[in-house]
Amino acid sequence: MSIIAWIVLGLLVGLIAKAIMPGAERIGIIVTTILGVVGAMLGGFLATAFGFGDPIDEVFDISTWIAAIVGALIILFVWNAISDRRRAA
Repeated sequence: MSIIAWIVLGLLVGLIAKAIMPGAERIGIIVTTILGVVGAMLGGFLATAFGFGDPIDEVFDISTWIAAIVGALIILFVWNAISDRRRAA
Protein backbone atom coordinates (compact mmCIF):
# COMPACT_ATOMS: atom_id res chain seq x y z
CA MET A 1 0.00 0.00 0.00
CA SER A 2 1.13 3.52 -0.63
CA ILE A 3 1.62 6.04 2.15
CA ILE A 4 -1.48 7.96 1.09
CA ALA A 5 -3.55 4.78 1.28
CA TRP A 6 -2.21 4.14 4.81
CA ILE A 7 -3.14 7.68 5.86
CA VAL A 8 -6.66 7.48 4.42
CA LEU A 9 -7.17 4.01 5.90
CA GLY A 10 -5.85 5.25 9.24
CA LEU A 11 -8.17 8.24 9.32
CA LEU A 12 -11.26 6.20 8.44
CA VAL A 13 -10.39 3.36 10.80
CA GLY A 14 -9.64 5.82 13.61
CA LEU A 15 -13.02 7.48 13.12
CA ILE A 16 -14.80 4.10 13.07
CA ALA A 17 -12.98 2.96 16.23
CA LYS A 18 -13.88 6.19 18.02
CA ALA A 19 -17.53 5.72 16.99
CA ILE A 20 -17.61 2.11 18.24
CA MET A 21 -15.71 2.55 21.52
CA PRO A 22 -17.59 4.52 24.16
CA GLY A 23 -15.61 7.21 25.89
CA ALA A 24 -15.01 10.91 25.98
CA GLU A 25 -11.53 10.99 24.49
CA ARG A 26 -10.72 14.38 23.10
CA ILE A 27 -8.23 13.66 20.38
CA GLY A 28 -7.86 15.57 17.15
CA ILE A 29 -7.81 14.43 13.58
CA ILE A 30 -4.04 13.87 13.47
CA VAL A 31 -4.05 11.66 16.56
CA THR A 32 -7.13 9.86 15.19
CA THR A 33 -5.21 9.14 11.98
CA ILE A 34 -2.20 7.92 13.94
CA LEU A 35 -4.53 5.76 16.02
CA GLY A 36 -5.89 4.17 12.84
CA VAL A 37 -2.49 3.61 11.22
CA VAL A 38 -0.94 2.10 14.36
CA GLY A 39 -4.13 0.09 14.90
CA ALA A 40 -3.86 -1.28 11.37
CA MET A 41 -0.27 -2.30 11.99
CA LEU A 42 -1.18 -3.93 15.33
CA GLY A 43 -4.18 -5.69 13.80
CA GLY A 44 -2.07 -6.98 10.92
CA PHE A 45 0.61 -8.22 13.29
CA LEU A 46 -1.92 -9.99 15.53
CA ALA A 47 -3.75 -11.55 12.58
CA THR A 48 -0.49 -12.86 11.16
CA ALA A 49 0.62 -14.11 14.59
CA PHE A 50 -2.63 -16.05 15.00
CA GLY A 51 -2.31 -17.56 11.52
CA PHE A 52 -4.93 -15.60 9.58
CA GLY A 53 -2.52 -14.83 6.74
CA ASP A 54 -1.51 -11.31 5.69
CA PRO A 55 -4.62 -9.15 6.17
CA ILE A 56 -2.97 -5.78 5.56
CA ASP A 57 -2.23 -6.11 1.87
CA GLU A 58 -4.97 -4.28 -0.05
CA VAL A 59 -6.92 -1.16 0.95
CA PHE A 60 -10.25 -2.42 -0.36
CA ASP A 61 -9.98 -5.90 1.17
CA ILE A 62 -12.44 -6.62 4.00
CA SER A 63 -9.77 -8.45 6.03
CA THR A 64 -7.68 -5.28 5.99
CA TRP A 65 -10.54 -3.25 7.44
CA ILE A 66 -11.44 -5.84 10.09
CA ALA A 67 -7.84 -6.23 11.26
CA ALA A 68 -7.30 -2.46 11.29
CA ILE A 69 -10.49 -1.75 13.25
CA VAL A 70 -9.75 -4.48 15.81
CA GLY A 71 -6.22 -3.13 16.27
CA ALA A 72 -7.48 0.44 16.63
CA LEU A 73 -10.08 -0.66 19.18
CA ILE A 74 -7.37 -2.37 21.24
CA ILE A 75 -5.23 0.78 21.19
CA LEU A 76 -8.23 2.98 22.02
CA PHE A 77 -9.13 0.69 24.94
CA VAL A 78 -5.60 1.00 26.32
CA TRP A 79 -5.68 4.79 25.71
CA ASN A 80 -8.94 5.11 27.69
CA ALA A 81 -7.64 2.91 30.50
CA ILE A 82 -4.49 5.01 30.88
CA SER A 83 -6.30 8.34 30.68
CA ASP A 84 -8.97 7.20 33.19
CA ARG A 85 -6.23 6.19 35.61
CA ARG A 86 -4.60 9.61 35.25
CA ARG A 87 -7.90 11.41 35.92
CA ALA A 88 -8.51 9.35 39.05
CA ALA A 89 -5.07 10.11 40.49
